[in-house]
Amino acid sequence: MNIVANLNTVRQRIRQAEAKFHRQEGSVSLLAVSKTIGIPLIQKLIDAGQYDLGENYLQEALRKIEILNVPKLTWHFVGPIQSNKTRLIAQHFTWVHSVSKPIIAEFLHNFRPNHLPPLEVCIQVNLSNSPNKSGVTLEGLLTLAKTICQYENLKLRGLMTIPEPILSFDEQRAEFKKLRQAKESLQKEGFELDTLSMGMSHDLEAAIAEGATIVRVGTAIFGPRN
Repeated sequence: MNIVANLNTVRQRIRQAEAKFHRQEGSVSLLAVSKTIGIPLIQKLIDAGQYDLGENYLQEALRKIEILNVPKLTWHFVGPIQSNKTRLIAQHFTWVHSVSKPIIAEFLHNFRPNHLPPLEVCIQVNLSNSPNKSGVTLEGLLTLAKTICQYENLKLRGLMTIPEPILSFDEQRAEFKKLRQAKESLQKEGFELDTLSMGMSHDLEAAIAEGATIVRVGTAIFGPRN
């Protein structure tokens, strides 16, 4: 498997979708989700200029951050967050995409070292209200956004979602539209948001059509996980 070729294919998909859906060229960033992937393969991505990396599992991620000590790298935490993990996440990551509870926001704020800039935060939204998925409901979104903005060590950048697997392109777009509309509603309330973290290997085109600014791609780069 040639992951650099896969990376370039994904980059091409992103650029093509930007053009097709009248998005500004370069307005969509690629976050390579490197959970369960070994250091040598990740190093190949870095050598190919991929500097945004996403991780789900904290202990695995901390090891990679220590070994791949490259100043250009930006580490994004994209997995569910337990309270007992917040200290290390706040200390070692630049972005957190998966904040869904006020207590998690409070802990991340409290544990963010003062010498570091504020943690870049997205709120994870559970669009389907599925009990099996993490995320705040659309109904609870405004309250959580207000809470996060009270914390000087956090910077609320936008929203993230992981929708149910949907086959048709139009159905995918309909789900991502809900998140875009939620972001627009918050902007009308005065929140300065610039990020929609949505779209993965199978649905990134639909996400870009609806305004994604970050797509989180693992399988299309690294192949299926074990």
